[in-house]
Amino acid sequence: MTQPPIVPETARIGRTALLVTDLDEMIEFYRTVVGLSVLARSGSAATLGAGGTPLLELTADETAAPRDPAQAGLFHTAFRVPSRTALGAAVERVRDRGQLDGASDHFVSEAVYLSDPEGNGIEIYTDRPRDEWPRTDDGTIDIGTVPLDLEAVVGESDGGETVPPETTVGHVHLEVTDIEAARTFYVDTLGLRLQTASPSALFVAAGDYHHHLGLNAWNRRSQPAGGRGLAWFEWLVADEEALATVRQRLGDAGVTCHQINGGFEISDPDGISIRFRVG
Repeated sequence: MTQPPIVPETARIGRTALLVTDLDEMIEFYRTVVGLSVLARSGSAATLGAGGTPLLELTADETAAPRDPAQAGLFHTAFRVPSRTALGAAVERVRDRGQLDGASDHFVSEAVYLSDPEGNGIEIYTDRPRDEWPRTDDGTIDIGTVPLDLEAVVGESDGGETVPPETTVGHVHLEVTDIEAARTFYVDTLGLRLQTASPSALFVAAGDYHHHLGLNAWNRRSQPAGGRGLAWFEWLVADEEALATVRQRLGDAGVTCHQINGGFEISDPDGISIRFRVG
């Protein structure tokens, strides 16, 4: 009998966490441009989210070194909004208060791209209906890239100043040093489903989503993760029993788990921290 994947098919991405230099500037950006709400704030940290759900943790450390251009780490955090009207409003906010870096139709979704003041990549996107996602002969999902009709999206804007409460972190896209090592860890060990692959990029998912993680080696990173930027991202599982099972099976697979408040943490081959908790 085939074992189920270590990361359950019902798992989803929870929060991402960034190590930043200027906390006030970053809060203002994610609040006014991305449209998140401030849920908690202390002198050196803040939690932002939507509908009361935390999606982004910011921690200030002025002594943290900048991320070296050779280091693995974050390509972008992708905030998924529930409608084209919300995406149109996001485009209007970005045009008014930030800078749009790009816009694409990925067949499964429509997306726009930007960067925060400290250079962390951001995607804001909305999914097309699942029954419209193109599939290959083996049943995996065909993720592509063609130009997005941005003005049509803006034409449906509801003018919202904040993202809707249903907004989530739909996926996280990472820069890795070795695409085959990433495949071994995320697909062979964690059991994530490979949906789309090229010689230098993988898009993988828990269950049948188009992707929860993007993994690319486009910029030829050669050093482990470190410095400012991504501190960790997390997977959410259904309950304590599922969490305990994931931890046990990771240990059985030789993956070291470290206890943290509310769950545990592991590292990928590039030293990127991944957390698991119930959510």
